[in-house]
Amino acid sequence: MEMKDYPSFFSSNHSNIPEFILSSISSIYEVQLLLFMTITTVYVITIFGNVLIILVIQVDTRLHTSMYFFLTNLSFMDVFYASVTIPKLLDILVNDNRSIPFYGCILQMYFFHVLASSEMFLLAGMAYDRYVAICNPLRYSILMRRAVTLPLGACAWLGGFTHSTFHTAFLLQLHFCGPNKMDNFFCDATPLIKLSCSDTTIDDILLITTPGILGPSCFMLTLGSYGYIVRNILNIKSKEGRYKTFSTCASHLIVVSVFYGTATIVYIQPTSVYSSANQFITIFYAVITPMLNPIIYTLRNKEVKGAMQRLFLQQRKNIVTVF
Repeated sequence: MEMKDYPSFFSSNHSNIPEFILSSISSIYEVQLLLFMTITTVYVITIFGNVLIILVIQVDTRLHTSMYFFLTNLSFMDVFYASVTIPKLLDILVNDNRSIPFYGCILQMYFFHVLASSEMFLLAGMAYDRYVAICNPLRYSILMRRAVTLPLGACAWLGGFTHSTFHTAFLLQLHFCGPNKMDNFFCDATPLIKLSCSDTTIDDILLITTPGILGPSCFMLTLGSYGYIVRNILNIKSKEGRYKTFSTCASHLIVVSVFYGTATIVYIQPTSVYSSANQFITIFYAVITPMLNPIIYTLRNKEVKGAMQRLFLQQRKNIVTVF
């Protein structure tokens, strides 16, 4: 395919590669079949779990607080986050269709980073919400009123789009002339930069410094919030009171630990040392994490579980009434 076949938006990268070839997790048919069934199950649980959380929060007025506003946004992010990578992965496993058009590759990478970055900002906002709820409970309704939470949620999404657009704009300046085989099961910045024929020094620096600045900054804000929370919890005299207070933020702390733990391993390393072995960590980061969030929040959150029970009982009554 000649350069003139590309839209003008992509023409700046001077690529003569019409498509990329993604790698498969395994070349053994039996293993591929097992992975297909497993990942399909994970995807169904991810979609069902996150959509259920969104539905329950919207239906139950007792959950119309800032904490559950952020949780709704997190569930939305996880639905789209999983949908960016898993369908193509399933196509690779069942059909061995490992090719992806150049434009499709760029768009997949773009939206993956939009959602991952947005989740990073959102988790920082959720940590601040827990800080206010535990350390300033009497002022919670004022400090976390709708006029505050809506802009915080919007900033999380805007931050994700800004960060991903910035990275993609620089990556599109690169020249791709071959090879086109990628060491990953989806298009990500690190394996994509490795395929470039251009000088990737600037992109390598950006790939390390941008997550190396934004990631730690959001993590430090989150950690700072939990530092104050822990100090407040330690000042509670009764053991039961300390446990009850800590349990209100334990779910979020688990999600933060899983998210930052896996993301750090994947992205805070030079492009030159990236290998196909990173796929196993990436699977957890891109496939498993979106499923864990609804499970963690529903298993440890009494309010969400209570709201689900009320919703199911109401639906059961409606069915009995109809028949």
